[in-house]
Amino acid sequence: MEEVILVNEQDQALGVMEKMEAHRKGLLHRAFSVFVFNSNGELLLQQRAHDKYHSAGLWTNTCCSHPRPGEDTLAAAHRRLQEEMGFDTLLEFKTSFIYNTPFDNHLTEHEFDHVFIGVYDQAPRINPSEVADFKWVSLAHIKSDIQAHPETYTSWFKIVMHNVF
Repeated sequence: MEEVILVNEQDQALGVMEKMEAHRKGLLHRAFSVFVFNSNGELLLQQRAHDKYHSAGLWTNTCCSHPRPGEDTLAAAHRRLQEEMGFDTLLEFKTSFIYNTPFDNHLTEHEFDHVFIGVYDQAPRINPSEVADFKWVSLAHIKSDIQAHPETYTSWFKIVMHNVF
């Protein structure tokens, strides 16, 4: 059973809950989003696996997930980067924000999201159970494509791209 850390709006832990129950109830929980760039300034995007419980097949940042109870958020970001994309790299904290997005399947992402950035110049070794595809893309192209095709990107990715990059 996978659990998430419930938090308040100051990111203080309030307890833990089974992940799907927290998403069904729309409770605020801790999460992270990793943005890995190459030395040309291109962002490594992933296309979420087509059988994900929400946002399946959509393009998003390099990886994202939830820290486990008792796990440091930065350590969790490194763990998931390895699990999803098959590599690890130095990560630095960039910012955090809260978002709340309901989905058609009656789940809600209500997350206190920590954004980390890193640099990596090799091809990832994607985990096909997590990631359908990947590509390196310039921020300018991403921003124009979000304007033209917003339905092809995850909700949190659009928020970060609008407010951070």
